[in-house]
Amino acid sequence: MVAQEVVIAMGGNVGNRVANFKNALNLMRQAGINISRHACLYESAPAHVTEQPSFLNSAVAATTTLEPHALLQALKRIESHLGRSFQGMRYGPRPIDLDIIFYGNHTVETDTLQIPHKLFMERPFVLAPLIDLLDSKLDRHDHWSTHACAKGGVFRVWNEMGGERLVGREGLKRVFPIGERLWHFSARTTVMGILNLTPDSFSDGGRFSSVDRAVDRVCAMISEGADFIDIGAQSTRPNARRLSTEEEQSRLIPVLDALANVSEMDGIRLSVDTFDSKVAREAVGHGANIINDVSGGCLDPTMYETIAELGVPCVLMHMRGDPTTMMNEANTKYFNMPQDVTGELCARLEKAESAGIPSWHIITDPGIGFAKELDQNLSLLRDMPLFRQHLIQRSMAFSHGPILIGLSRKSFLGKICANPKAEDLDAASIAALTVAIGGGANVARVHNVKATRDACRVADAVYKHLQEPSETT
Repeated sequence: MVAQEVVIAMGGNVGNRVANFKNALNLMRQAGINISRHACLYESAPAHVTEQPSFLNSAVAATTTLEPHALLQALKRIESHLGRSFQGMRYGPRPIDLDIIFYGNHTVETDTLQIPHKLFMERPFVLAPLIDLLDSKLDRHDHWSTHACAKGGVFRVWNEMGGERLVGREGLKRVFPIGERLWHFSARTTVMGILNLTPDSFSDGGRFSSVDRAVDRVCAMISEGADFIDIGAQSTRPNARRLSTEEEQSRLIPVLDALANVSEMDGIRLSVDTFDSKVAREAVGHGANIINDVSGGCLDPTMYETIAELGVPCVLMHMRGDPTTMMNEANTKYFNMPQDVTGELCARLEKAESAGIPSWHIITDPGIGFAKELDQNLSLLRDMPLFRQHLIQRSMAFSHGPILIGLSRKSFLGKICANPKAEDLDAASIAALTVAIGGGANVARVHNVKATRDACRVADAVYKHLQEPSETT
């Protein structure tokens, strides 16, 4: 049988919802359902039977040679394997629910199966993930997107319901899973405090080389309002020497182990800045929640597979070359800054997704300061809204995900301010960050947490509220 592209909606509200989704994806692949794209994750209020926990919802696009009823049976077996009982109340609690929304451009109407799914056009928690699987022009040419019920219809109904304005309202939140917690990343700007364990970083190299001083610094950043902590043992400044895996781990692992016993870490997400997959694996084993790869997965051929296997979120950043070559003339030549950066980064995001990293585990970073000269950094910063718009042309899911911006104490700010001392650039960093937040950044990676936290509160009061209509409109 010719492979068909299918769209499968996912939902569940019992047990570890994120783990159930992960297990369902693995079981679908084993059943011959080859997943190609993932929507974002949404938390939604229960419908019909309201006295039950909130649901987690998403959708995937896949190809399969299973005919429709065989596909239905495969999904039912997965539901059963993950603990769903088919004897309970309709619309009641369940660990996993897998529904066939589309099967190519085919229509199926039998006693046991109706495709397209008869209720999908009425449910915002199904429509929102479907939008993520399309691009803004509906020009991906998926078989299912040409279906009469899909082409234009999904966007039309979604927009008539309220479209993007529904997200964050009406019991529908776009969320990002980190560990056992769901992060509502668009509610306010998240502050990621930087801890460098390197002797040669441009701002604070050598200051936190001992475990005790590193832990004290982390506790200080948490008290100042950090939501995430990003720890790096490999310098990524221009021309930095690449460490061996063993040397990087020897700097990093003792600090991670010490932080595991720090009570202040409760509720704090821990990111590790590395482009070495072996270091990433070891770090997750010692408590890291996120892998932050400044190369976007390009400097280690096994990084994507490692992150997928570990099942942790990642930050994938745009960079050309490596720290020793990124500022070469060839690596700093662009024809259209936001479009070139987004296109190159999206190619890496798509490879990551193909390797098994769902889009709901990917944070994007445009890579300010990496393979970019002063004017190029300013162009990218000024055109942050275009960065997200260009993401839309490749993937609505990528465009709806969180964007991290790392410009704290970068040398281009020193050039503008005629001040080469990195520690004197906090005010300049905050000014640039405010521009980035106005352009749609969700995470600020910074050295000065206290000052940044206050700046983010002000920027959020301006920009986050402007993204939503007031109650009187």
